[in-house]
Amino acid sequence: MLALDKELLAAVADLHEIPQGAMNIRKNGQLLTRNTTANIDIVTKKDKPGIDIIIKEGTKNESVHIPVLLTETGMQDMVYNDFFIGDNAEVLIVAGCGIHNGGDGESRHDGIHTFHIGKNAKVRYVEKHYGQGDGKGQRIFNPETIIEMADGSYAEMEMVQIKGINSTLRTTKGTVGAGARLILEERLLTHGEQYAETRMDVEVVGEDGSVQVISRTVAKDRSKQVFYPRVIGKNKCRAHLQCDSIIMDNAQVRSIPEIDAQHPDAQLIHEAAIGKIAGEQIIKLMTLGLTEEEAEATILQGFLK
Repeated sequence: MLALDKELLAAVADLHEIPQGAMNIRKNGQLLTRNTTANIDIVTKKDKPGIDIIIKEGTKNESVHIPVLLTETGMQDMVYNDFFIGDNAEVLIVAGCGIHNGGDGESRHDGIHTFHIGKNAKVRYVEKHYGQGDGKGQRIFNPETIIEMADGSYAEMEMVQIKGINSTLRTTKGTVGAGARLILEERLLTHGEQYAETRMDVEVVGEDGSVQVISRTVAKDRSKQVFYPRVIGKNKCRAHLQCDSIIMDNAQVRSIPEIDAQHPDAQLIHEAAIGKIAGEQIIKLMTLGLTEEEAEATILQGFLK
């Protein structure tokens, strides 16, 4: 595997070598390598680009890695991935996409990931986006995540934009069944002239379902961010939306959380905060021997963890 491929895999999937277990690595629109297990099958779609990841009922302590790499300038990549998680299964899914664009053409990856989560199943999903390259070409991501949760299921979705993405529209749609719990955690950094927009629409349709949305973002330089999370409570349920942003330089941030109670026993809460790094935090770290730049970097790193 090329050194560039290894660098991108380490950034978006924390992989320093080809993983054991189920995995599917895609590069420049083509399959690079694949492996399946007795409990996890990966099947290429016949009608459109993408794969079906089938996790058998009752599967425990297994993982599947499905990172995507783009290293050719001007590459336009689109995938449709469906995850079928059987009842009572427990699985870690690691996705993510890394783009290296060293030319002037626009490199773009759009992915639609649909999760069909069975009864009492537990899923942890990690998706990281990262861009690099000294060319003038744009690095663009437009991920869409669709989540269908059966009764009693649990899903934790960690979606991270590390750096180097010129433009992104991040869309999440979810349906939460009875007693199911969905956690959506977003961490995002923009800098330069970058633009990032996040839209979330989640409906809690089952009794005692719950949703937690946690967004932590940092906007630097002249970048712009817009965040539109929306939760609809259609039954006795709970939801908490928390949006925190640090704004720096000449950046702009808009946070527009919405909660919609359509049942008298829906308990929905939202809170949003946008602000600068507190000066006393910088001073405190500088008294410990850090420079101002090092103190700022330490605070931002801790905030985005």
